[in-house]
Amino acid sequence: MNLSITAIVLTKNEEIHIKRFINKVSGIAEKIFIIDSFSTDDTLKIAKKYKKVEIFQHRFENYAKQLNWALKNCPIKTEWVLRLDTDEYLENNLIKYLENNLPKINQDVSGIYFRRKVIFRNQWIHFGGFYPTWLLRLFRYQKAVCETRHMDEHIKLLAGNSIRIKKDIVDHNLNSLSFWTLKHDWYATREAVDYLLNLKKPEPTKYSNSYQDQKRRWLKNRLYNQAPLFLRVYFYYFYRYIILLGFLDGLAGLQFHFLQCFWYRFLVDSKIYEIKIYQKKYRVGLIKAVKNLYNYQI
Repeated sequence: MNLSITAIVLTKNEEIHIKRFINKVSGIAEKIFIIDSFSTDDTLKIAKKYKKVEIFQHRFENYAKQLNWALKNCPIKTEWVLRLDTDEYLENNLIKYLENNLPKINQDVSGIYFRRKVIFRNQWIHFGGFYPTWLLRLFRYQKAVCETRHMDEHIKLLAGNSIRIKKDIVDHNLNSLSFWTLKHDWYATREAVDYLLNLKKPEPTKYSNSYQDQKRRWLKNRLYNQAPLFLRVYFYYFYRYIILLGFLDGLAGLQFHFLQCFWYRFLVDSKIYEIKIYQKKYRVGLIKAVKNLYNYQI
């Protein structure tokens, strides 16, 4: 059953996920817009086989700019927009719920939050504070934009109210652990940039319609980011893995929580430190330091 939904997905070399993504979402979406960053694998070859798919290519700067470009330039004709990553899909009970209820939702509702379920090593990561994470992924066209950040960006509503539906979006990446670490190295650069930019110009307290989003960002900016580099990583890992019971996720959970809550956070702090040292040594600003170190343009 097709609903008045346009699905938007950003891609680059996603041949491992694109078929699953299209098959899962095509049952409810009228149209699927792929915003591709010039893939060199078979992503587009696979996508072109589907009638509902329309492909746009646009140079990638960061996720927020790419998504906002899509919202502004794609010929969206549906009432709703569904924003997903290629390694995500809607569980069947969520699809069924939307089929039965989306046409009946009040007009004052502009955004819908779903729960995200992370699968790592084929296991659901249930503990450590990772479930439920509420994400705004379905919103009325022209009623929302993506906040401008280099990392950890969120959709924010421009008008109307939001509701929560207790159904899940599954985040299940099929790539290897090497891919995971390379991707998070890429993330770490952008998060280090956001941290250093925030030192110069603090973010507004309210940036999202979600209390959970605001609470997490407040805790990060006012507590975690104020703690000493590196030392804070140990406390964060202890909090996630012990206090929030991450150890109950078993062997897969041990790997995930260590990599996500310790290794990744330590890498972010290492890059923050590296940038500061480079700036001091060569007497350059943040923009030039990041460009020279990581070939990343702020």
